[in-house]
Amino acid sequence: MKRVILLGSSGSIGESTCKVARVLPDKMKIVGLGVAKSTERLLEQAKEFGVKALAVSDPQAAEKVKSKLPAGAKFFPGAEGLARMVEETDADMVLVAIVGTAGLAPALAALRSGKDLAVASKEILVLAGSAVMAEAKKRKRQVLPVDSEHNAIFQCLQGANEKEVRKVILTASGGPFRQSRAAELEKVTVAQALKHPTWSMGKKITIDSATMFNKGLEMIEAHWLFGLPMKQVEVVVHPQSIVHSMVEFIDGSVLAQLSVTDMCFPIQYAVTFPERMPSGLPPLDLAKLGSLAFEAPDEKRFPALRLAREAGEAGGTLPGVFNAANEVAVEAFLAEQIPFPRIWGMVEEVMQKHTTLSSPDLDAIIEADRWARSEAKVRLEKRK
Repeated sequence: MKRVILLGSSGSIGESTCKVARVLPDKMKIVGLGVAKSTERLLEQAKEFGVKALAVSDPQAAEKVKSKLPAGAKFFPGAEGLARMVEETDADMVLVAIVGTAGLAPALAALRSGKDLAVASKEILVLAGSAVMAEAKKRKRQVLPVDSEHNAIFQCLQGANEKEVRKVILTASGGPFRQSRAAELEKVTVAQALKHPTWSMGKKITIDSATMFNKGLEMIEAHWLFGLPMKQVEVVVHPQSIVHSMVEFIDGSVLAQLSVTDMCFPIQYAVTFPERMPSGLPPLDLAKLGSLAFEAPDEKRFPALRLAREAGEAGGTLPGVFNAANEVAVEAFLAEQIPFPRIWGMVEEVMQKHTTLSSPDLDAIIEADRWARSEAKVRLEKRK
């Protein structure tokens, strides 16, 4: 039985994690739940799974829910509540599925308090990969990937020596504009960009898929998770999203992980590792699929991959700047304030203006994130 603290329980990853807990009640027990504002869903989950450790990071939401907590619940309100709950709750693993910098402190708290860390939030490793992996090594704890691509690579690497790895290959759907010409991208509407061909996701990550910034962030994550230089992290476009990622070894062999597109697969593997358990999900029917296609990404039309490589190679505070500037640019596009290709332009401009700090502490990382958002907004105001 693995005791799991779930942060970001009301989001899509959180809900999928709850599905896994229902399927494997003898292998997984949720012992802590954390959200930002979705208190109604938090209370429903707490009742269903009998959870007594609850955290709400938004102060106003936390104040309103106090009177509705189940009997005997231990409540952790406010911005620091997530990390406090992680530190004070007896658990084996903390699964962090919180968007933004809010997941950094509880992720580090998980490792420092002797718990394994399951990572579903890109920002944790993009912003603080060096600190997180160093803490895991120091505490002899595991960092387990929940993203389907990194989880696929993690599975392919089992039993392998790191010296045997030539490269890891992240697969990308290519998004809705995979075959669009550069001139057509100037006219892309928000509605068009939100129509992902494979996955059903939130607005931010759907736009990131369309620009391929999601894959850029995943490149930086893979660099830290698997201890590989950026030159050994590649991307290939695979529209069917059946091969979730691959590893190429020095003898030329390539191992791939395939499954139907459901986030319950990687979540379950992270929770039950090193065991495999029945999932209740449908098996993959290769004969029905018929064929799988692959193609090289076009980095001229989709420069996010080039920018990600630059950020990952520089390290320090630059990956965080890359991430923060993109978040502001995506918000501006969704608000119809900038055209689609301007997302890449804003990010590159902010990256070029940033003076990278090579060995930042957590405060410096958060300050770089704040600076990048401010700098991106300055450019947005100038455009207006």
